[in-house]
Amino acid sequence: MTIGVVIFPGSNCDRDVKWATQGCLGIETKFIWHETNDLTGLDAVILPGGFSYGDYLRCGAIASFSPVLSSLKDFVDKGGKVLGICNGFQILTELGLLPGSLVRNHCLNFICKTVQLEVNSRRTNWLKDYESNENIYLPIAHGEGSFFCHNDTLKKLQDEDCIALRYIENPNGSIYDIAGITNKKGNVLGLMPHPERACDPQLGSIDGQKILNSLFN
Repeated sequence: MTIGVVIFPGSNCDRDVKWATQGCLGIETKFIWHETNDLTGLDAVILPGGFSYGDYLRCGAIASFSPVLSSLKDFVDKGGKVLGICNGFQILTELGLLPGSLVRNHCLNFICKTVQLEVNSRRTNWLKDYESNENIYLPIAHGEGSFFCHNDTLKKLQDEDCIALRYIENPNGSIYDIAGITNKKGNVLGLMPHPERACDPQLGSIDGQKILNSLFN
């Protein structure tokens, strides 16, 4: 299979993702420039972390108008898998592929540390290799990672079992301790933690491998 990692002006985790997916897991990975609209031959697409367009306006707001993302909507409708990590999660909410939004951390500071998470849902393939309610450790690095949505949206996420990951100790003020969500169909996952930074035992946790491994299926 082949996955594509989209590069926007300001992306800075694209090489980290390719190192994890291709270098550690052996999944063929290629970079996709944001101005293309051709996703032919890809089985999955990853929107990496970083500061697309300098985070002007809102994080991910400008990137959501990139040509590649007009093709991404069709890709998702046809069942293609999409993973949005950190800034990629922000872009997915701006694009409307995932509900809610990511706002400033409650402390108003950039947070960079490893956090403990709970696997809240195994409904989709993204988290099928984890146990229900399993605790895992992944790094975070963000200034606007607090997930916000209205109560009716939160209830819908709960009713449809779309809350994928929750913080054990909420670092940023996210509603309901949310760290990651999926769409109803289950082929789109957005999360603020970085699974690609938890794939090498020499660097600490390898808890991110199972998320990226799910790209195989």
